[in-house]
Amino acid sequence: MSSVIEQERYTCAIGALQSVVAIPRAVPILHSGPGCGDMIAGFFERSTGYAGGPTSPCSNFSEREVVFGGIDRLREIVANTYKVLDTDLQVILTGCTSGIVGDDVDALAEEFREQGKPIVSVETAGFKCNNYEAHSHVVNSIIDQYTDLFADENESRSEPNTVNVFASLPYQDPFWKGNLGEYKRLLEGIGLKVHILFGPLSDGVKEWRRIPRAGFNVLVSPWYGKPIADHLKQKYGQPYTRFPHIPIGANSTEKFLRQVLDFALENNATIDREKAEAFIKREREAYYDEIDNLATFLLEFRYGLPNHAHILHDAGYVVGLSKFLLHEVGIVPKEQFVTDNTPLMFQEQIRAELASTSDKREIPVIFEPDAGLCQDAIRKLSHGGRGIIIGSGWDKELAREKDYDFLSAAVPSPYRLVLTTNYAGFSGGLRVIEDIYHNVLATYR
Repeated sequence: MSSVIEQERYTCAIGALQSVVAIPRAVPILHSGPGCGDMIAGFFERSTGYAGGPTSPCSNFSEREVVFGGIDRLREIVANTYKVLDTDLQVILTGCTSGIVGDDVDALAEEFREQGKPIVSVETAGFKCNNYEAHSHVVNSIIDQYTDLFADENESRSEPNTVNVFASLPYQDPFWKGNLGEYKRLLEGIGLKVHILFGPLSDGVKEWRRIPRAGFNVLVSPWYGKPIADHLKQKYGQPYTRFPHIPIGANSTEKFLRQVLDFALENNATIDREKAEAFIKREREAYYDEIDNLATFLLEFRYGLPNHAHILHDAGYVVGLSKFLLHEVGIVPKEQFVTDNTPLMFQEQIRAELASTSDKREIPVIFEPDAGLCQDAIRKLSHGGRGIIIGSGWDKELAREKDYDFLSAAVPSPYRLVLTTNYAGFSGGLRVIEDIYHNVLATYR
């Protein structure tokens, strides 16, 4: 059996440099070989931000540093970065070579902190873990080495109506900007103040300093990001509520908002439930008004639309899209493929969540990080009617082979430009419907 993973849909740990890029005016500094930044930029595309990917400052670890160590070179790079770039936060991320050599990057970061520089170090050697897990390491390191410096002026849980949201992984989720923006809008709609932390709607490092003030945290994830919520619970006594998948469409979004609303009230938030429910009602009615407008279209094209789907994505999207497609679009989820290398300890919970979608229909789920094997499995499947594959750009040819429709919704995605589109929420559900049927109609001539 080959040990090579084909069509890997995530990166090594240093890919979490994108989590730094997503913080306004924060800069990753790579203590790694010169190819690491290029590799990450090539995988995620259009993701350089303020200074990321191939523009990230880098120590360009070479044979000389392998022999003699690279800490002096790194010290020079950090000092020069402060001279050249106007930054609010610098985060040093280590690559495989520096991880093997054992450079004391933490001590170097402490040198600069003693000079009053906002800097954090994170061990992200590629052999340690993938970028899903490394995202939590980066966030927790920023909390411990930066946020905590301001803890005295940001009393723990001093703002019961404020929440920190941990959800879409920047750039790994192609819809992260739109999704985080929609979570912020929805949660503010029910009466909360939201620290979204990443993206243009974040207040940058000022918001990161205020993390301890939140009365509680909201985690939207089947597994990734959980170490962040657990860490904040231990560090600042902040409880958290976890929604186990991306809430897409009316059913899941209503459930998500009411779960957060109930949790907020249990934790002493001063929210007017009547106003919150009125907001949810308006959002729901606007959603179903658009669904009603679909009736004529669906009646006219009912024999030419996809009736089943295969999804190749991370666990949050596989579960969220499966529930949405079955209950709100009328497309039956068939075999689903989770490609995020989900840790074994979470797989049974995800299976149970997917099984709860319907008591009349089983939705098979396969946990397989080797997307080449996933594609081979789909090639051998046969279902009646027209199918659709929702996955990354790599799956476009497979869809053509199977004569299926195709929706690009996962990285890498060279066939689609995503700026601020969201798939989360009421509006996200409508966008999924638009995208599916737009692609279907494009096949008619």
